[in-house]
Amino acid sequence: MTWDPATPYNALPELPPTIEIETKQVLKAAIEARAALATLDQAARRMTNPTVLINSIPLLEAQASSEIENIVTTADDLFKFAQDESAATNPATKETLNYRTALFAGVELMRARPLSSTTVVEVCTIVKGRVMDVRKLPGTYIGNPATQAAIYTPPSGESVIRTKIGNWEKFLHQPGNLDPLVAMAVAHYQFEAIHPFEDGNGRTGRIMNILMLMSAGLIDRPILYLSRYIIEKKDEYYRLLLGVTRDSNWEEWVLFVLEGIRKTALSTVAKIDQVQDLQDETLAKIREATSAANADLLAVLFEQPYCRISNVVERCRVSRPTATNWLNALVRQGVLVDIRAGRERLFINSRFIELLVKPERAPDAEPTLF
Repeated sequence: MTWDPATPYNALPELPPTIEIETKQVLKAAIEARAALATLDQAARRMTNPTVLINSIPLLEAQASSEIENIVTTADDLFKFAQDESAATNPATKETLNYRTALFAGVELMRARPLSSTTVVEVCTIVKGRVMDVRKLPGTYIGNPATQAAIYTPPSGESVIRTKIGNWEKFLHQPGNLDPLVAMAVAHYQFEAIHPFEDGNGRTGRIMNILMLMSAGLIDRPILYLSRYIIEKKDEYYRLLLGVTRDSNWEEWVLFVLEGIRKTALSTVAKIDQVQDLQDETLAKIREATSAANADLLAVLFEQPYCRISNVVERCRVSRPTATNWLNALVRQGVLVDIRAGRERLFINSRFIELLVKPERAPDAEPTLF
């Protein structure tokens, strides 16, 4: 059967693919990506306070993943409302924070039971902020924004979609001896091709990428910021997804995903080194400004880049006047910037936020001999 972009792709082949996926190039790239992930995992384990990454990277991942779907907010807004999502008024900020919540919920679901189609439904429900289930009505297609011409029409019909999601779930647990990273790339394509929900498919699929890596034991925490790579290469991402559908070009797609994992992992390692340097510098300034060597104060400033006086009171177990004096001293030192937010003052670790959002370059891959 010839694929037609305007016709529901009910003939989407089941997994695993029947053609060879792990070519020599793919195996080489998988080795390099696994090595980079191992380096990232080790770097995160060396951190004195890994919560710094666990609080920040998922927010940036949420921002980039949402931006791929043209839901645009700022890192400042995300950090500002990270502790109190209900205070956010911008719909894009609220929906992006939902992504972060869905990611953390997905991690807890994964730790409680194996990944499944139920996980996907629960994650998408949190992403969208309303109950989601597989599409039941026809008419969904992906089209050219200018001409509205169909670029791809996913499978249609509730029973068809449920059957294909069931096969996708089976593949997660029986990937046919594929390397876990290769299996993740294959599963991501399939999920996007099934497009099971009316909305939220891309964000749900990208959360599942992280959960699959964690489920395979390749990373211990959700600290891989893969969506930045995708948004930097958004056109290529969609071109290669379509290339699998149209031409069965699995190799180019899998290589793209593996290179994204490698680059993202190594750039995050570089980020960790810079964060640790900034923490050392900040601790020295804390001692100078407050005559206190309070490691809990340092933790607050990096775990919550938008910090409130009450955060310091609670975490450092000091009085409100002491906490206020400490934060004011750090503002005078230039360590923090303070702003008014209603009746509250917010103290911003602006250098840390700037460091987080700054792109990092990953080194080119080292040659691998076969």
